[in-house]
Amino acid sequence: MRIVGIVQARMGSTRLRGKVLRELRGRSVLGWVVRAVREADAVDDLVVATTTEAADDAVAAECRRLGVPCHRGPVDDVLTRFTQALAGRPGDAVMRFTADCPLLDPAVIREAALVYRAVPGLDYLSTGLTGTLPRGTDVEIVGAAALGRADREATGYHRTHVTSYVYAEPGAARLLGLAYQPSAGDLRVTLDTEDDWRLISAVADGLGDRCVPVRELVSWLRARPEVCALNAHVRQKELQDA
Repeated sequence: MRIVGIVQARMGSTRLRGKVLRELRGRSVLGWVVRAVREADAVDDLVVATTTEAADDAVAAECRRLGVPCHRGPVDDVLTRFTQALAGRPGDAVMRFTADCPLLDPAVIREAALVYRAVPGLDYLSTGLTGTLPRGTDVEIVGAAALGRADREATGYHRTHVTSYVYAEPGAARLLGLAYQPSAGDLRVTLDTEDDWRLISAVADGLGDRCVPVRELVSWLRARPEVCALNAHVRQKELQDA
């Protein structure tokens, strides 16, 4: 069972342009994501999927600096970008990451991969299905066949969100959600706004330049309601609005 990790990254975020290359404790946000995936040692290959836009020349340059392959494809049709990135790379499944989640826990990445490999016939696995982890620490894996079906059938916003067609229109697909306790789905550590940046910066300043276990992250945040309040008002875009 070969799992290919694909990190989607681009400079043209509508709410916070250039966020993936912001410097956080001496390394780019993208660099934090790549480090977490590498520390997990759970994927057989890793590639960053960015766009063909000139602004994303900077993403390609950062990939070279980090020593990670980079594929460049469509801007809004991210699903096609993923299938293109997977082409030519032997893989039975894709672990999808977004480059605006610098606080990923390598242990969660590793656990998701172990479970996916251990359960025969799974088409999709995600911690997001249960909503028990802070937004920005979730992990998802989609089978290559399910991803191919989505690429053939999905339209509209499903092509932007890559995997949403698989779990929104599963058909006969087998889905599995991983739950973690204590539940912390109300917390937000993904990077979409300046207020998100303030919170993530506070976490990095408080816990250092390292991959933090999600339980430690949640405990640290729970003990600091003033930090949680920094982005408590930020609402995640609905699928159809992205």
